[in-house]
Amino acid sequence: MGILGRTSNIVKSKINSLLNRAEDPSQQLDYSYEQMQDELQNVKQGIADLTTQKKRLEIQKRRLEENVEKHNEQARSAVDQGRDDLARRALEKKKQKMNQIEGLESQISDLEKKQDGLVDQKDELKRQIAEFRTKKETMKARYEAAEASTRVSEAVTGAGDEMENVSRTIQRAEEQTEEMEARSAALDELRETGALENNISDKSQLDRELEDISTDSAVDTELETLKGEMGKETAESQTETASETQTETATASGSGASGSDLDAELENLDTNTDTETSGSEVDKELEDLKDKS
Repeated sequence: MGILGRTSNIVKSKINSLLNRAEDPSQQLDYSYEQMQDELQNVKQGIADLTTQKKRLEIQKRRLEENVEKHNEQARSAVDQGRDDLARRALEKKKQKMNQIEGLESQISDLEKKQDGLVDQKDELKRQIAEFRTKKETMKARYEAAEASTRVSEAVTGAGDEMENVSRTIQRAEEQTEEMEARSAALDELRETGALENNISDKSQLDRELEDISTDSAVDTELETLKGEMGKETAESQTETASETQTETATASGSGASGSDLDAELENLDTNTDTETSGSEVDKELEDLKDKS
């Protein structure tokens, strides 16, 4: 087989494959049904045409029959008048009309046979169309059910072209997301290690760290100073509060307490005197005991 032959076979096979994919059984069945309906319409039109021709021939036949009767009357009238020549001519015309009538009857008979045949074909075609319509609807229902089942199965299993495209889209999205996450992590790591400098600022990583340490030290110093100031203010406030409290207490006790204080001092003086007297008596008795011994 030559190159052209092989090329032709390949092209035909490709075209046939494309046609098979594009072919829809439901549409094909509907198209076939429409063709059968058109054929039935053509048969009906043929029957109508034959009927029209037959009616036209029948009209001609009736006219010829009327002429035959007319020529027959003419022949009788001529014979009554003794005109045999006229009677002969009328009979000759009558004979011609009768021959034409016979030819028309033959044509009418043929048309009737054809008409009967077309009527039979029409009835058979109608029966076939009705049977095909039932099969068509059954096949369409089966095909649509199988197609729906196939779509559901492809959606569940992911075997269809659309689901395959969706799977590839998801896979690409996951790959792009992972790549972006890895890039972000790498940039963070480079920025933390100082390998990636800030292009906006002219400070190095070391300068920024020293600046952070200085800032923290200044903040700590200011915090200690603030705490010291607040502690001093708190102590002064407490001292002032205690002084005010003692002053208020002394003022509240006032003159009413002066008499009782005097009495208390006198009682303390008497007690001290008695104590001193008792002490001297004890010492004297102790000396006596020493002498006796």
